Order: sequence, then C-alpha cells, then structure tokens
Amino acid sequence: MIKKFDTKVQLLKYKVLREVARLAWNDKLEDILDIPKTIVPGKVPEMRCCVYKERAILAERVKLAMGGDKSNPNVIEVIDIACDECPAAGYEVTDSCRGCLAHRCAEVCKRGAIYFDHNHVAHIDKSKCVECGQCAKVCPFTAIINRKRPCQNACKIKAISINSDNAACIDNNKCIACGACVYQCPFGAIMDKSYILDAIDMLKKSEGGKNFKLYAIVAPSVSSQFTYAKLGQVVTGLKQLGFHTVVEAALGADMVAQGESKELAEKGFLTSSCCPAFVDYIKKTFPDLTSYISHNLSPMATIAKWIKETTPDAKTIFIGPCTAKKAEVRLDTVKPYVDTALTFEELQALFDSKDIDITTLEEGVLDNASYFGRIFARCGGLADAVQEGLKEQGIDFELKPVSCDGIEECRMALLKKSRNVLDANFIEGMACISGCIGGPGCLTHGEKDKAQVDAYGREAMEKTINDAVSMLK
Repeated sequence: MIKKFDTKVQLLKYKVLREVARLAWNDKLEDILDIPKTIVPGKVPEMRCCVYKERAILAERVKLAMGGDKSNPNVIEVIDIACDECPAAGYEVTDSCRGCLAHRCAEVCKRGAIYFDHNHVAHIDKSKCVECGQCAKVCPFTAIINRKRPCQNACKIKAISINSDNAACIDNNKCIACGACVYQCPFGAIMDKSYILDAIDMLKKSEGGKNFKLYAIVAPSVSSQFTYAKLGQVVTGLKQLGFHTVVEAALGADMVAQGESKELAEKGFLTSSCCPAFVDYIKKTFPDLTSYISHNLSPMATIAKWIKETTPDAKTIFIGPCTAKKAEVRLDTVKPYVDTALTFEELQALFDSKDIDITTLEEGVLDNASYFGRIFARCGGLADAVQEGLKEQGIDFELKPVSCDGIEECRMALLKKSRNVLDANFIEGMACISGCIGGPGCLTHGEKDKAQVDAYGREAMEKTINDAVSMLK
C-alpha cells in the first residue's frame, strides 16, 4: 500500500475529506451523518476510550470539512471534544524535588503560589501562579519544569492559550493562520477549515469547461509532494477532475519578482508580500512597519488576476501547502481573482473520492515558469528571484536581503528594523520553516523537499524571468 501521509492524524483527516467529497460528487450530502460510522464501524475503538467518542469527534471533523463555524472568521479551529488528552500546561514540580531546606522557589515567588507538604516537597497553587517561571530558574535540582502542549510549542506568536475547560483556545487577534498547530497537534484537535465543497461545486458546474473555464493554480512546492507518482501524472489527474487548465503559481512568482525588484529599487526598503501569514504577522504585531509591505499581490493572486483579466468568466482554485492562503482568498484585494484555496491534502482526497489513481495516468505538462519563479517555494528563493529581477531589468540597486526561515526569524528581522538596526534592505519572510515546502497542508514533511524543488526549478533553467513573463504577452 502506498504511504501518502506522515501521520495517522493526517490519514484520519483525509478519510473525512474523501468521504465528504464522495457524497458531494454524487449529490448525497443528506447522508453526511453516516460518515463517522463509515470510518469507525463496529464497537472496538482504535483511538479513543470508546467508539462513541471517536464518532463524536469525527462528526466535528465533518463540520470542518464542510466549511466549519461560519461565525468564526479564522480558518483554523479547535475541536474542543478532541482536546482533552494533553496534560495541563504550565509550571509543575516534578518528582526531582528533594524537599530541600533552602526553599528558594518559595522565596522568589511574589504570589505565594509555592507551598510544601508534610515531606517538605514543593507544590504549585495554580490559582495563584502567573507562570512567571522564577521558581524554575532558582531550583538547584531543576525540579520545576514548564510543560507546554504541542500546539503551544508550535505557535511561535503565542496565539494559543488553555481555557477553563482545559482545551486549547486560539486568539484570533494574534493568529496568522500559519497552521503550525494543525500539523503538530498529536490528537488532531486543531484543524483548518476546508472549502472542498466549493471546489467540487465549481468543478461540477463548469462541466469540463463547457460553461466556464476552471483553472487550477498549483504551488511550485507540488514538486515535493505526491512522491509516489510523477508530477506530470498529477497534472493529468487535475484535468480528469474537471479542471480546464493547470497553471503554475510560479508564473505569478516570476511576475512578482519583476514587480518587487522595481518597487524595492524605488523605495529603498521592502518586506515581501508572498507569504500571507508573514504579511498578517506584520499587520498584527508590527503595525508601524505596514507601509514597507510590498504592494505587489502574492504569486497566487497575481497569476489569478491575469487569468481573469484575459479569460472571460474564468474561475480559479489555488492548490498548495498553505492554510493561510484560505484566509488570503477572503481579502478584498484577492477575492475578485481567486475563488477558493485547497491544500495538497485536500487534493489527494479529491483524487481518491473520484477513484483516480494518478500512478496509472499518462504524464501531462506543467511548463510555464522560470527557475526563479519555481524556487519561491523554499526559503531564500524569493531573494534570489528579486536579485535576478534587478539584473534582467538592468536596475542598478545593491540588494541586501535577509531571508527569514520561520516566523521566529521573521520576528527578529522585524524587531531589528523597528529599532533601525537591521543591516538589510529587503526582508523575505516565510512563516513556515523551510518556506512553503514546510507548509501544514503538505502530504509529507522533510528535508528532501528543498532538493526536489531546486531540481524542479532546474528543469526550466533555459528560461529567464523575462522569458517566462513574456509568454503572457
């Protein structure tokens, strides 16, 4: 059997998406309540305490697969009923406490949250503790630890807290929809909303291009996905689903490289606009730096805009590794051009919901973009493309980029810029580690991805950015 996913959490998510898609293709969404029992038949639980809880959680997954809570603007949601297996977060005294006489932990605690039992062992009163961590710092036995949940560890912008019901809670005012928590939660209690039903509705209504042309805009990181098949077979599979044309988002990246290099030379300093999570992070955390954000749309939106301006009544669906793209397509500046966004996980579910085995298909062609447009998928690729854009357009400007690999590096670069100590004039911000190839919507995650993207880019080495963009004219 082909292994398509890294974890059982991903597999479970995929099964729900696949079953929802199957019902949608066959106009049988009235049977949606049967999905939990289809996935978990019988009376023997496989994941939880009982099959009834497993099915209850699956029912919540089904809701998210159908678009989730409409009253919640965030594309990332917590399934409360699934978020009860992790231990309470915060500072705890471990059994390494020796009941010493010094009691440094109690002395340093300004809230009086440390108390001792009859064996002189320390304990923490959670009703008084403010998680300052001073007790952990002074303990000579390192007996006090800060236990964080995987979702909290994954969220580098501290948008996740634990509520009174001991479940994770997302602060929408901080969340940038990067999806790091989605992949890292070992119980699958955090999930991105799916708009797979919207995609199926468009595919059905287009009738293979008879009523309108439906374009699949595929992220360049596709080259590191579907490793069990060939990229050309993925292209053919998309057309069998009903897409009229498959276009590289990397072609939009070539257009952005041209535009952003010009804008950088004109303004003297710029932050990239390609990663929607990075852009949202600037707006929410460093609002004073908002004016430096490139005015260019992302590669996805740029190529979608070109499609809609040149093809009457066209519709576009973006397919990539990114959950933040689902938020980006709702922006007023983007929604006229991109109709919805799917992840690679959801594309796999679409293939299998129609019983399309892409390994049996002939290879189609995906050959539009340049090397530089394709390497946008990895950290550092955008800076390389902007450098090439300056060169090809004959712009005399010394590029001094800082390529930020993950949101923590983004924070440091933005912090330095806010204090006027950053020795750079261009910030390439990637919220995910390694760039788009590390996105939460990938089928697989690993170091091999970067090499595969570069290899895919080298297939187009004969093209310059100007060559790729000139095709559009």
